[in-house]
Amino acid sequence: MPNLPRAVNFDMQLSYKLRKVLSGDAYLSARRHVKQWLIGRAPLRFDVARITRTVDREKFQKIYDRYGMANPGDEWPKYLEIERWMEINLKRVRDLGLDLGGRKRVLDIGCGTGYFLYICQFLGHDVLGMDLDEEPGFAEMIELLGVKRKIWRIEAFQPLPDLGPKFDVIAAHMICFNGHKSDKLWKIAEWEFFLDDLTKHLEPGGQVCLELNREYDDSLYTPELREYFEARGAEVHTQRVLFNPLRPALSAVASTAR
Repeated sequence: MPNLPRAVNFDMQLSYKLRKVLSGDAYLSARRHVKQWLIGRAPLRFDVARITRTVDREKFQKIYDRYGMANPGDEWPKYLEIERWMEINLKRVRDLGLDLGGRKRVLDIGCGTGYFLYICQFLGHDVLGMDLDEEPGFAEMIELLGVKRKIWRIEAFQPLPDLGPKFDVIAAHMICFNGHKSDKLWKIAEWEFFLDDLTKHLEPGGQVCLELNREYDDSLYTPELREYFEARGAEVHTQRVLFNPLRPALSAVASTAR
């Protein structure tokens, strides 16, 4: 194994120790402060109000008037609560350290209204979304926010299309493409194909962040699937699965060794 830079090696050791005594948001916050200290850079000073003010309010109001609901429940217009969802996505951006480092290329699979991408673009990152073209309101929000989107359906054992230059960060929030709430829920084989395919689009050392939805039985993953994720380098915090970096599958490592 090549020698790691001292700062990177120290970060890995300290992160491991933090994970032993902290969990969930406490661990993520502590790790974030470690990274901030190591790179000697404070986070950019901005908040949801500042970001939201950059959105054309008149055009947004027209979209809201067309699709908004008093009680949307789980229907997509719930995402038109712009301040709430900007806040949620700002936290996602910060958890990934995208407000600390330099310019990165970011892919958001299942980008929906595009808030995550918009914040990343606001911070100077090169962004691309991927989603279905089934909700006109999503398309209108993507156009309003001025982010790029690739229309594509994620399917089991099917590779992603050509997406151009590789990405430093690949994220997928509130995932439904894994057969969510159906009898086709992905197992380890489907996830292995998907993660292996992602490596073809990921810069060496890049991050992959998955955010899973709960199934009908309130589960997020089986114990076996969690163990598989962890074997590939994942830090699992309830529904959030972060690969930093994504390790090769054990089968690939064994094949290389032979």
